[in-house]
Amino acid sequence: MSNESNARQEAITDAVLAGGLKEQQAKGPNLRQLHSKSHGLVSGKFTIEKDLPDHCKVGVFATHQEYDIWVRFSNGSSPKELGVFKPDTEGDVRGMAIKIKNIEGEKVPSDEVDTQDFTLVNHHVFFLPDVAGYIDFGKFRKARESGEPLDPELAKKLEPTLAMLGEMNSKVVANPLCIQYWSTTPYKLGSNFIKFSVKPHNIETPPTSRPDSPNYLREAMLAQLTTEKKEAAFDFLVQFFVDEDKTPIENPMQEWKQEDSPFIKLATITIPAQEFDNVDRKKLDESLSFTPWHTLPEHEPVGSVNLSRRKIYQEMAKARRESHPA
Repeated sequence: MSNESNARQEAITDAVLAGGLKEQQAKGPNLRQLHSKSHGLVSGKFTIEKDLPDHCKVGVFATHQEYDIWVRFSNGSSPKELGVFKPDTEGDVRGMAIKIKNIEGEKVPSDEVDTQDFTLVNHHVFFLPDVAGYIDFGKFRKARESGEPLDPELAKKLEPTLAMLGEMNSKVVANPLCIQYWSTTPYKLGSNFIKFSVKPHNIETPPTSRPDSPNYLREAMLAQLTTEKKEAAFDFLVQFFVDEDKTPIENPMQEWKQEDSPFIKLATITIPAQEFDNVDRKKLDESLSFTPWHTLPEHEPVGSVNLSRRKIYQEMAKARRESHPA
């Protein structure tokens, strides 16, 4: 980036952060302002494939081994108000966040020294084209919440974003353990660029309607992992950058199509049967933070959207911890 681009990126990031911190203070300082409602924090294993191609043997994928992980499933929205979460019966983005433990090697500086996080949602592309989109979307949210009319020029500009959000929110999910998730934004894999996805072994047929319970997604996970004692398993897949036309770095709204860049399996995620709906696990859930910037340099996020996330996620997680110290 040029100095001018860097300055603009920093200014936009600071503006988004200020708005996020203000909202966090108002709606619950000790709550996440994104992916605030958890369906469950579960333990599992992350097993690297044998005999990967050489260009895939990078970072955590360098050797065939098994890691312990935490996996958090969530709704994407912020609290409606202090301590009030959006019910599962309403459309929302569903998230999956993976924290690999006991990672060796020099990390990108952050608040954690031995973890590698991967964060994903249940849609294949991001809802904004670049970091400046956060500002425009913030204006839309403010107008919607206040009941004021949206500036027509801004409304026109946001048409692709609002259409994308409509598509995301229209998805009917019955069980977070049975749907596919995507990174939406690009990352490094050594000297290459990738996007990644997590695909369940038991993928569900989308139901025609959502159950009536406001917490039915947690209840579905409980039924599978605790009541029925059935494990869940996923493939961790990556797509490689081809060129800026087919697989752009700076436009996360454009899909990296499989015919241009086929998925390659790098690992298997296994979530065994377990009990997770208890006080201790919920406390641990709230104490953990997940960010793409808990990472080895070999898996560093790239692109303006990811760059802005570094400061925003870190500062908001810091404010959350300071408001509710252990």
